[in-house]
Amino acid sequence: MQKPIKKTLKNGLRVVTVPMKDNPTVTVLVLVGTGSNYETKKINGISHFLEHMCFKGTIRRPQAKTISHELDALGAEYNAFTDHEMTGYYAKSDAKNFSKIFDVISDIYLNSTFPETEMQKEKGVIVEEINMYEDMPARHVQDLFQEVLYDDQPAGWNIAGTKENVMNMTRDDFVKYNKTHYVAENTVIVVAGSITPNEVYKEVSKHFTNVYASKKVNKVKTVDKQKKQNILIKYKETDQTHFVLGVRTFPLKDPRNVTLSVLSAILGAGMSSRLFIKLREEMGVAYYVRAYNDPSLDHGSFQISAGVNNSRTEEVIKEILQECNFLTKELVSDKELNKVKSLLIGNMKLSLEATDDIASFYGSQELMRKEIQTLNEKINRINKVTANDILKMAKIIFKTDHLNLAIIGPIKENKQLKNILKF
Repeated sequence: MQKPIKKTLKNGLRVVTVPMKDNPTVTVLVLVGTGSNYETKKINGISHFLEHMCFKGTIRRPQAKTISHELDALGAEYNAFTDHEMTGYYAKSDAKNFSKIFDVISDIYLNSTFPETEMQKEKGVIVEEINMYEDMPARHVQDLFQEVLYDDQPAGWNIAGTKENVMNMTRDDFVKYNKTHYVAENTVIVVAGSITPNEVYKEVSKHFTNVYASKKVNKVKTVDKQKKQNILIKYKETDQTHFVLGVRTFPLKDPRNVTLSVLSAILGAGMSSRLFIKLREEMGVAYYVRAYNDPSLDHGSFQISAGVNNSRTEEVIKEILQECNFLTKELVSDKELNKVKSLLIGNMKLSLEATDDIASFYGSQELMRKEIQTLNEKINRINKVTANDILKMAKIIFKTDHLNLAIIGPIKENKQLKNILKF
């Protein structure tokens, strides 16, 4: 895989090309630096709704089926996504169709018309999407964890917004939000596959001449302070209790995040991780358990999530806290540390086999960091993490007053949970 080639145009638009000579496919990905963290309470959910509406028609392709039929006829994979910090639109196809999928994706991004009739229908679709996720406790508990961490500010709001907000949104809301955020200096175009930079620049020059050139709007800074434990319980008759247990950590650009990634892998990455062995193999109380670091632009969190036997929830949380506590007292062995590093590096390589994964890997770095680390640079940083680094990091983050817990399950009281949330 060749190193990415970056070019910044005079209007601030960034173009990243990743030539992959022997790959038969190409991916076109357009990223914009906006998501739910850039919204106000009144329009919370608009980033996600706008993403849906961009597939509902453009000036040249007036109907949703026009867009889908054209891409399907090319044998393309295509979709869009929204998270707290970014929104993305992409298509992947046979490399010979590069100019065609670039034409469609750029048209979606730049020329969507937000038809009123389609907007009204899509409101029902998004409300049902919200309902769907609320019926999936393993997924919905993640929303609750954001709320317990950040409360009533953008970082604590649901990406999809509220049902009331969705139903009240107007076409003018979309037009205004689009003009404010979908601007040149807030946009990154990434193309990965059997392509040359000159071919990419030719298409960019052809299609992106009318991108909005106004200044990027920065989001409101996240208030990221904690003085005491936070617990949020949503009572629901479920066969399992799902929870996320975690602590605040560091923003995206903090160099300590690589240590946190290794620490999280020790606890919950792979079937040989400490928590998987403890909860699934030894206790038999969970099907899944994961630990991961989740950094954002101006905040971050370390999270452990699991779905467990209802009657043994408190026991499981105690065991998890004990495993975390061990990391504050005992050095990780060289054998375990090397195993975890190999797992992280191997998984990272496996995740970069396809052009869409590579486009996302480099594009998200450029959008969020405004700098790109290659695969080898990331590997070198992982290999430099020591057992002492892990011990020091565990002592920094694993403190009783720093704990946060979100739970969905048949639980009504939190008095006992407060008593067990301690290291």
